[in-house]
Amino acid sequence: MKYKEWCDAMDEEIKALEKHKTWEFIDLPDNKEVVRLKWVYKTKYKSDGSIQKYKARLVAKEYMQREGIDFEEIFAHVARFDTIRTVLAIAAHNKWCVYQFDVKSAFLNGVLDEEVYVQQP
Repeated sequence: MKYKEWCDAMDEEIKALEKHKTWEFIDLPDNKEVVRLKWVYKTKYKSDGSIQKYKARLVAKEYMQREGIDFEEIFAHVARFDTIRTVLAIAAHNKWCVYQFDVKSAFLNGVLDEEVYVQQP
């Protein structure tokens, strides 16, 4: 296991969360429950099979959340393939240039109306 590489990936994720002011540290109020977090790890490979990068993401343990209490709606954080295909077809028809880029950390959802309490990683 590449211990240093995984630690660096986790550190990069924590720094991105801090930069976007994703959370603040407070004492847990009475009668509130904590949503636990977990690390998800992925190794990305180049086309030749060598390692490109180590990715670590901090995510909520969804099975601990309850609709109506911890959240009201569910969002899918990926684009549908049909949507991508339609956008590419429109771009091709109009002879537009299309560029692909990766975003290290994108926070696409607006400000939450609910208060969510998570356990420190």
